[in-house]
Amino acid sequence: MSAETLFAICNTMVLPGWLLLVVLPRWKWTTQIITSVIMPFLFGLVYLYLVLVYFGKAGGGFSSLAGVTELFQNPYVLLAGWLHYLAFDLFIGSWEVRDAQRLGISHWLIIPCLGLTFMFGPIGLGLYFVIRWTFKRKLLIEGA
Repeated sequence: MSAETLFAICNTMVLPGWLLLVVLPRWKWTTQIITSVIMPFLFGLVYLYLVLVYFGKAGGGFSSLAGVTELFQNPYVLLAGWLHYLAFDLFIGSWEVRDAQRLGISHWLIIPCLGLTFMFGPIGLGLYFVIRWTFKRKLLIEGA
């Protein structure tokens, strides 16, 4: 399968997950598929395949920006990097929803965090932490 086709499939697969987190965060299928980390895990499996098959064949590396640039010249390695973002951002978005529900933070406050997490990862997570601190005076994550 071409990298472009796999990219299109994964991008299409992630959108319903984000939509469910925003619109139906407590729905049975949202909690069973998205917030249970099944979808991020599936992206992780595709990522693992791409790493095992293509990373050894690509030039470059992680020790310099030039090396990373060369590494990501391979479209399958670039796709693996993109899947890394899709999986982790969806995982963080689902954690934000679960954590806010546990703390009793209004879902309306979390929706902007989800949009920002989807588009800009750490910015959305940072906003969530600001909201978490503002409304619950909690910054530390219990159990961490």
